[in-house]
Amino acid sequence: MLGYVLDDVFIHHLAPSGHPERPARVAAVRDALAAANLAGHGQQVAIRAATDDELGRVHGASYLATLSRTVPGASGWLDGDTYYSPGTWDAALAAAGSVSELATQVLAGALGSGLAVVRPPGHHAERDRAMGFCLINNVAVAAAAARAAGAARVAILDWDVHHGNGTQQIFWDDPTVLYQSIHQFPFYPGTGAPDEIGGPAALGATVNVGLPAGSGDRDYLAAFDEVLAPSLERFRPDLILVSAGFDAHRADPLASMQVSRYGFARLAARVRRLADRLCAGRWVVALEGGYDLAGLAEGAGATLEALIAPSDQLASAAEVALADASPGAQRAIGETLRALTGGGAAVALGAAR
Repeated sequence: MLGYVLDDVFIHHLAPSGHPERPARVAAVRDALAAANLAGHGQQVAIRAATDDELGRVHGASYLATLSRTVPGASGWLDGDTYYSPGTWDAALAAAGSVSELATQVLAGALGSGLAVVRPPGHHAERDRAMGFCLINNVAVAAAAARAAGAARVAILDWDVHHGNGTQQIFWDDPTVLYQSIHQFPFYPGTGAPDEIGGPAALGATVNVGLPAGSGDRDYLAAFDEVLAPSLERFRPDLILVSAGFDAHRADPLASMQVSRYGFARLAARVRRLADRLCAGRWVVALEGGYDLAGLAEGAGATLEALIAPSDQLASAAEVALADASPGAQRAIGETLRALTGGGAAVALGAAR
């Protein structure tokens, strides 16, 4: 059974006029999922606030104290991009807590898989820093919660168009959490180069495929088939978490990628098949970015299909050969593969199992 989180608390994180990370994003996803009969395919899970212990596993005490002193009931900016409003603190705590609730319930077998339509997003939030619209790193909190609940290994796949610098930083030297990102590069926030493969104790547990602007469906699927899927196969996680940004959509105003609904459907179906094979179907999807409302709705709807479809009705699994990707994507994939095969990365991944 799919468990899903969808609640008006995430609409109460009110945006300044003209800001792209706005409440209409959740409304667009909600409407798309309702049209696909989400309620008939899943069980709604009540939101809950993240606990101090959950937050403290991935964020510093001083940073959390600053947030809890500054944000509740107030309005302002934490940096040039990251705002807060009177409803932000409740939304942020609910986002992190609810993704963690889905992750631990899926891990325990109470739910088969999970979908969290939450905001503010989280993957740019570092241990001690808000940035990129993000205050608390929702997926990182959930990964740490799953580890505390007994998962030996947790994989995070981040397909947001922007690199998840915060998630990477938090788990940089942790061989029990595999962080994979496929993103536009070079681009905001400046991290995510192919040679960023993890700290000394976790070489190879960070995997970055930075695709050039203009990359589309075939490029993303080739990167998944050539790099991300083999890495997941070697790591053999107990749970897969997806930082699902839909800002690689061809209509998104904040990036320059060309991914279509077709691409997101096949990407999500690939994750589903791997989850079925590697970890008894345990995967949880959490919303990150996506700023064209129609594109966001398309991507979310395509991902829902992969969560609920019978295994024999998933989108095509036909592999995309490296030669079918664009020349720029071929170069990016090759750079990542060369980085991962050097510097002892395979040894570190083997030690994590």
